[in-house]
Amino acid sequence: MKTRTIEIIALISILLTGCAQKTVNIDVVNDEGKAVMALDYRDFDQAASGMIQSMLGSGALKKPGGGRYVVTTGRIVNDTMQRIDTDQLMAKVEEELMNSGQVVMTSAVGGKGAGDKMIYEVRDIRDSAVGDEFKKDTIPAKRQLIAPELSISGKIFQRNIRYDKNRQQVEYYFQLKITDLTTGLRFWQKETIIGKRGSNKSVSW
Repeated sequence: MKTRTIEIIALISILLTGCAQKTVNIDVVNDEGKAVMALDYRDFDQAASGMIQSMLGSGALKKPGGGRYVVTTGRIVNDTMQRIDTDQLMAKVEEELMNSGQVVMTSAVGGKGAGDKMIYEVRDIRDSAVGDEFKKDTIPAKRQLIAPELSISGKIFQRNIRYDKNRQQVEYYFQLKITDLTTGLRFWQKETIIGKRGSNKSVSW
């Protein structure tokens, strides 16, 4: 009887293992997977692509007299029900802007502080007794950092609407704007909307 029980348990284990879905890689270039109510990487890619095309097509980033604008990413507010790392959206935007050759991004200042903390750590070394241990011409001198001329700031917010008895509608608004830090004038602005409808049982966070 004991042997029979063990055989049944083993058989159930095999069946459960066979029924479990195997892990597969996602084709991020042509993902035909089902849409989800929350934001996924496809939504970020769609929003960022639209923003980038609008920025570059507007001509707002073409500096009069030639050269490239120095740009920083300011504060990007997440006003959704999800814990979104706004750097995920801006990483693609910053990459494409730099690849365009029209701007150069600064890591010295930003909405979340310096993009690279080492910029200031090496200067702390310079101003401390430890700095005497380094060759003087290898440590950045004062007044070498370049201040940004333009800032990209924005917001992501969410609206949940009851669509009908069994379905809900979730709207995500991606807003970005570019501001001249010297004059305060706004060079460019755009809003991209991503909307989804699904079961009331689905969650968007």
